[in-house]
Amino acid sequence: MGTLNMLGLAKRIGARFLLTSTSEVYGDPLQHPQAETYWGNVNPIGVRSCYDEGKRTAETLTMDYHRGLNIEVRIARIFNTYGPRMCIDDGRVVSNFVAQALRKEAMTVYGDGKQTRSFQFVSDLVEGLMRLMEGDHVGPFNLGNPGEFTMLELAKVVQETIDPNAKIEFRPNTEDDPHKRKPDITKAKQLLGWEPTVSLRQGLPMMVDDFRQRIFGDEKRDSGSLLTI
Repeated sequence: MGTLNMLGLAKRIGARFLLTSTSEVYGDPLQHPQAETYWGNVNPIGVRSCYDEGKRTAETLTMDYHRGLNIEVRIARIFNTYGPRMCIDDGRVVSNFVAQALRKEAMTVYGDGKQTRSFQFVSDLVEGLMRLMEGDHVGPFNLGNPGEFTMLELAKVVQETIDPNAKIEFRPNTEDDPHKRKPDITKAKQLLGWEPTVSLRQGLPMMVDDFRQRIFGDEKRDSGSLLTI
């Protein structure tokens, strides 16, 4: 309903509409890396399907409004993004690992840790979205960093950045967890002149500094409040 409402608003006021879609539209992909021409491999009744199919439906609605009502639209398929000011406990793998390592908790790796993802720094995503909105191409465009890491490799980078002695705890894998995820950004390079500039090892310390300040700053404030009672 949110997408329909915003498309209706864009029609009424003549606005350009941006749909922030997701790499989840590719499901557990059989094509690697994933180009925008790939239609995906989604289990329509799986535990993850509500989000996956919701975004696929949103893309369909957006293109129907564009074709049928001549609404100006842009579609971005966003891959895993990280950076400062993320919600600390939002359940995403990078924020999970960083928060756990800072709190001296074991980092939870699901399955064997060999599943892969690609992680882009937030400033790279913002630049990509700006170029998309200011350009003439509808999309969809993959916006992601093609640097590919297994979950174990990501955990190792977090260890290097925060604490070499941080523990890793393995848990059973979740259902329908994609085995691989990596964007083919050829289209964004050619038509938007965009590609990521911040590597994981460059961007992660900036996120860690922000998380450290907020986690331990909150603890100090809570402690101070208790002392004054």
